[in-house]
Amino acid sequence: MATTASYQATVEGFAAAGLDAAEARRLIASSVALAREGQGAGWVAGSVGPYGAMLADGSEYSGGYVERVGVAKLRAFHRPRMELLAEAGADVLACETVPAAAEAEALVAEAAYLGVPIWLSLTTVLDDDGVPRTRRGEPAADVYALAAGVDEVIGVGVNCTDPAAIGPTVAAAAVAGKPVVVYPNSGEVWDAAARRWTGSPGVSPDAVPAWVAAGARLVGGCCRVRPADIETVAVTLRNRPRE
Repeated sequence: MATTASYQATVEGFAAAGLDAAEARRLIASSVALAREGQGAGWVAGSVGPYGAMLADGSEYSGGYVERVGVAKLRAFHRPRMELLAEAGADVLACETVPAAAEAEALVAEAAYLGVPIWLSLTTVLDDDGVPRTRRGEPAADVYALAAGVDEVIGVGVNCTDPAAIGPTVAAAAVAGKPVVVYPNSGEVWDAAARRWTGSPGVSPDAVPAWVAAGARLVGGCCRVRPADIETVAVTLRNRPRE
């Protein structure tokens, strides 16, 4: 599985950089061809980042925009890129780093409207009681429940999240009754003001078998997780004891 380099690519963002709408659409679609060229025979997931990624202010890690923007506008924002990636041949759309229930609702509704397969991946934190929540503060299980019974949502999961929060979030995702996708970040924290990652990386491959045992079916890495880390995870999974 390879994801396209379209997480932060939007028609609006390219317009701000001086490109016209036609060129913006061409560039977004080309991300699928490039991923396919690099991936070969595997699946290509078209990356659909949250509204906050377009703002480039770190708000995908807070969801602070959702009350101001609203579900209807979020649906309208996501629709063109979802259509472009699907038409370009992406096997599935990776609706990822979703920080809030309202944006999850918008993405699930758009997937059903367009009839395109997606996975819905939240970015989460643990509260003081160890309950996984969206970055906006909603219980993750309640958000995953939005995907239950929606055929176009072929998986749910968690990404760009501290590895320590992955296990509890995988357990919460079970409510959707879907395969679970897991790709944590390195455990470092993005400082939006300084525009840099802080802290020390802490991905341990030893934790991965427990994620799989809890229901994870697709495991990878997000920000600051390198190819060597993925290779180590793959080796760990291949060598884990079988029941």
